[in-house]
Amino acid sequence: MRNLNNKGWIVTAYFMFLISISLSGQDLSGPEIITKVNQILNPYSSKAKIQMILHNKKNQTRTFVYESWSLDHGEKNLVKNLEPHRTRGQATLMLNYADDIWMYFPRTKRVRKLASHAKKQKMEGSDFSYEDMGSGDAFINDFTAKRLDNEKLDGTDCYVLSLMKKEESDPSYSQIIMWIRQDNFVPIRLDYYDENHPDRVKKRLVQSNIKMIDGIPTAMHMEMKDLTDGTKTEMTFQEVFYNLELDASLFSERGLRK
Repeated sequence: MRNLNNKGWIVTAYFMFLISISLSGQDLSGPEIITKVNQILNPYSSKAKIQMILHNKKNQTRTFVYESWSLDHGEKNLVKNLEPHRTRGQATLMLNYADDIWMYFPRTKRVRKLASHAKKQKMEGSDFSYEDMGSGDAFINDFTAKRLDNEKLDGTDCYVLSLMKKEESDPSYSQIIMWIRQDNFVPIRLDYYDENHPDRVKKRLVQSNIKMIDGIPTAMHMEMKDLTDGTKTEMTFQEVFYNLELDASLFSERGLRK
């Protein structure tokens, strides 16, 4: 694996990012804004080390640490457990934007393909579904973006978008309301509306501690709350690298077992 981000690339990427920010004052449409958001959230490739803390209704916690890799703008995702020790080596492979999911269990040394509906299930019992973690271009492909009135959120100027589920698509949510920072196009709050009760906010994601990593603004902390169950999950990025040269064989059954 080789990092493609030499100094020249970083300068060029940051220059292009500044150009995109200079357009933020223009009268952008909903589709234009969500396209910019999608570009930031789905770089060509990435590698990260992530701590995830699960809080149950009694505020008891469980902590996991993972390594993750993505390729082809989020079409391929691989997640490997590092901690706790009992789960170390367990791995999840998501292809085709999480439409196809495999899991590897080191104790049995077996790979199991999950059913097609598994993408809507909770990942490791967290408040993030496999769909949330590996859906890639879903904001564009599965939803229609409509711009709402701008708002300030915690003192930050935000675009506000309504993403309505397309009739032909099958996401887990009927609608997503998204607050997007105007200065860098990072979404800092997402309200997910229940698939079966379109007037009810089921989950809320808040993103914070935004840092510039390899020319890409990155939320280093995420908190997903299930407003129905009263649980929440925190994710903190301990390391993040973008636009690495990753071998496609990493995203295979062989890579899953390594």
